[in-house]
Order: sequence, then structure tokens, then C-alpha cells
Amino acid sequence: MRMALRPLAPRLLTALICASLALGAGAQDSVRLPDLGSSANALISPQEAQEYGASMLRQMRALNMVVDDAMLDDYLNDLGYRLVAGSDKPKDHFSFFIVKDDVINAFAAPGGYIAVNSGLIDITRSEGELAGVVAHEIGHITQNHLQRAFEASKKDAPLMALVLLGAIAAGAGAHAGDAAGAIMMGGQGLLMQKQINFTRKDEVEADRVGIQTLSNAGFDPNAMATFFERMQDTMRVGSGGDRDVPQLLQTHPVTLTRISDAKSRADALIALQKQRPANSTLVKNQWDKSTAPIPFVKDTTALTQQGSSKADPDKKELDAYSLMRERVRVLAGDSTQLSTYYASSFAAPIAEKRREFDTPANHYGYALALTRSGRGGKAIDELQPLLTTHPSNQILQLALADAKFQAGQRVAALSLYAELNTLSPRNRATALAYAKALIDGGSKADATQAADMLRPMLDNADEPDLYRTYAQASDKAGEPVRAGEAYADASYLSGHPFDAMEQLKRLLTRSDLDYYARARIQSRISDLTPLVMELRKRKVQTEDNPDGRSQQPLQNPGTACAGRLCFGLEPAQR
Repeated sequence: MRMALRPLAPRLLTALICASLALGAGAQDSVRLPDLGSSANALISPQEAQEYGASMLRQMRALNMVVDDAMLDDYLNDLGYRLVAGSDKPKDHFSFFIVKDDVINAFAAPGGYIAVNSGLIDITRSEGELAGVVAHEIGHITQNHLQRAFEASKKDAPLMALVLLGAIAAGAGAHAGDAAGAIMMGGQGLLMQKQINFTRKDEVEADRVGIQTLSNAGFDPNAMATFFERMQDTMRVGSGGDRDVPQLLQTHPVTLTRISDAKSRADALIALQKQRPANSTLVKNQWDKSTAPIPFVKDTTALTQQGSSKADPDKKELDAYSLMRERVRVLAGDSTQLSTYYASSFAAPIAEKRREFDTPANHYGYALALTRSGRGGKAIDELQPLLTTHPSNQILQLALADAKFQAGQRVAALSLYAELNTLSPRNRATALAYAKALIDGGSKADATQAADMLRPMLDNADEPDLYRTYAQASDKAGEPVRAGEAYADASYLSGHPFDAMEQLKRLLTRSDLDYYARARIQSRISDLTPLVMELRKRKVQTEDNPDGRSQQPLQNPGTACAGRLCFGLEPAQR
């Protein structure tokens, strides 16, 4: 029986992430940033940094802190890599994901891992604003700010990620709340103090390179200043409503000087862009919505009906960003409560508020909430008018297929899934939904079709849901070994290495393994063994660690491991 985590853990861990990984506030402007040169790589190599980031993401998944959704993952990563292509280091590794937390914040982690909280996406008003935040975090990575912070704190801890990873290890224990709180009090203050001499300069530099990245990627370079200016307004009396001061403003302080500098730099870039010849090889500025691309999938199939709002002024604008913002709201929240929220907002007693809320994106969000709360039939009613206006929008079509399947209209849903999969065969969101529908109530042939469809997507994939669905399809298709391997991969990616190891060991005992299957399984076990042995050696208590299920309290709550590297807080810091 697995131990349940206390409800406080995800919010506390998010706070620890922000404290230990986001580059925060309060430095002296006169401090000069050191030119570390190769010393940064001597402290932590790019491969080790990537292992840290990947380990952090897996452990956050174990605590249900990540919004894992193929559609949102593709949207955010397409947006992120569009920005990376315009950055100083377009060939570096980056990965973007959404944290399930309504706190307004974003942070950069080792290895190019950049997280955006669901709460931040919820309050953005344009894709440019979201891109501005992501570009700022990319700037922290490309300018080696994390390495500089690590260099400053290496006498106290090998990495500032120590606090985060230690809290995650403690968070899985029986005394999670007390242990994580102790770590927060003992480690956060020290690490924030070590950061303080660098952060103001880092923020200014991240702004500068971020605005340049925005412009290079075809976004309005003013978007960053616009977003932070609106965030500053939340701190003024009466402007913030019942929200607390955003965490983003605590770790990324906004001043009038900083906003003014950002606007000046953006205006200069716009002026420069206007002077370039029309046939310039640089990326064209595309913040004019008539020409802006709508990133969503990795193939070139357009998922939204572009230009419809210009063709008919009465049709409200519909773009991928507005739909994805509502999708984040629904997937990160309580579907039943949100369906009530949407319904009451559409029926608001004040006509002006009703009209303001009556947008395609909000109807899409309402339909998602209805489907996820078991009311697919009503969701169909919400989606049909939208598809009448936007018949070629594949995001809406996929939502309709999901609603039909939930409502028991399996044949109609499968037909729509098949059509969408033909239009966009590399679209993971469509493939996963289609595969799940084929598996649920389908035949062995349906399961084989689902497995064949998902297998090519497994190369270099790190999404647990993809492996889990492939495992279910393989199992039903009569391929138990393939299913077992995929289940183990899903467990590992979900932050459960001990479960993954046990599953792989059980697979080795099967008598029907051929040479190739046995070699694959043994290779996986060899890869996992160092991590599992180190976790046991350090007596790190994790949810799936058999040694951690005893009634003994967590012996070293400040210890955590990531890949080949492990750390522990000194007793005086606990």
C-alpha cells in the first residue's frame, strides 16, 4: 500500500523550487557578474545538469505537480523552441513543462528545464505575454545564471537544487510536512542569501536577452514589458483583488526603471526591424495576427481556422493560445467546480459581463470541464456551435471526439479520431486519445492498431502517459513482454525507480523471453541499478522505496539524489 502525501506538499515544494531555482530579488546594481568561463562546466557538466533537471521533473511527477497533457506539452514546447531558435544558444537542450499550481510564477532549472505555473498562464492576456516570460527564463539559462549561482554557493552545497530535491525526498515520508518545513527554514534562507549579490544584474541581463529573443522569434518585443507592468499593477492598492502578491514579483522584482528600460530596448528593436529590407533572412516580425503562426503540433497541419475573424467581423477571434489557456485552467483544476464556474459566468446577471465572458475559448473550457466531469452529452452541445463557426479547427474537433466517446457514442468518436489522425498522423494528442478509445471496449485487433500507432512515438519520449497507454495496448494485443517493459518505463518517468526495477526483474523471470527482449531488459536494469543503490545507501524515503515503507521515521530528510549525483544537508542546516 502506497503512502499518501500530505496536501501541503505540492504547494510547499513549488515554493521551494521558486526559492532555490528561480533567480530572485534584492541585489546591489553595482555588483559585477563574474566571467566563469570553463569553471561553470567544471562545477557541473552539461550532462550532469541535464540529469538534474530530468530527475527534478520525474520527482515532481511523482508528487502530481505536473500538468502532463500531450496537447499542452506540444504547444508549450513548440512555443519554447520557437524562442530558443532565436536565442544565443539555439542548439542547447531545453524542455518546457507546466506546474500544477495557481501561484503566478515561472522558473528555470539545470539542464535547460523551464517550468511555467498554471496560474501564470491563466493570467496572461496574449501569447506574446506568455512568450515574454518564457524568453526571460531562457535568458537565465543561456547567460549561465544558474552556474553563476552554483559557483557562489558551492561551499555550502554542490547545487542550489539541494533544497528542492531534499524536500521532494522528505515529501514522500510519513512526516512529510515537518521534514519539508524544516528543510525550507534551514536551507532556503542560506541559499537566498547566497543568491542576493547577483540577482538584480541577472534579472536585467535576462530581460535584455529575452527581449532580443522575442524579437528574433517574431513576437512583439514590448510583450515582456507589458506583462511585467500589469504584474506591477497587482501590487497597488485595490488592483490585486484577493490575490496574494505574485511569487513572480518576489523572485523577479519589477521596478519603473526596469520597465522603462525594457520598453526602450523594445522600441529600438522595432525601429531597427522597420529599417530592414523586406527580403531580410532574419525572422519576420509576426505579431500581426493576420500572419502569426499558430504552433501546436510538430507537423505543418494548421489546427485553427486562420483569418476567420477578419473575414467576418462578427465572429470572435479563435486562436490556439486562447484555447490552450483554458485547457490549462481545466486540467490543473477541479473539473466539477470549473464547470459550475463556467455555467454561472455565462449566466451572469449583468449583461456586459455575460458578453465579455461569452468567448469561444471559454465555451471550449466549459466543454472540457463537462467532459472531464462525466457530462459528455452536454459538452457536445457546447462544442457544436463552435464547430459551426470554426469547422476546420482540429482542437475543437478533438474535444468533440472526446465528448462523444465519454457520452457513449463510441462509433462516432472512433470515426472522428481516425479522421483527425489521418490529417495529423504525428499529433500525439490525437494519437493518445484515439489509442485509448481503441483499447477501451475494443478488440485485440483494435489494441494492435493502437500499439502500432504509438510505437513510433516512443523514440526519445519522456511522457509517462504515452508509455502507459502503449503498455495497455500491447497487453491487450497479446504482447505481455512489450507491455511490461513499457509499464516499467512509465513508472521510472513518473518518479518511481524502485517500482520500475521490480517490474523489470519480474520480467526477467519469464520463460518466453527471446534474446533481444532479455538484452533490452538487462540494459534497463543496468541503467537503473546505480540510482536505486544510491537511494538505498542514503536511506532516501520515496513513495515506491520498499525500505521507506517501514514505520521508522525518515532518517535523513535532507538527502536527495538525481542521476549519479546525491546531496545531503548538513545537520546544522536542518
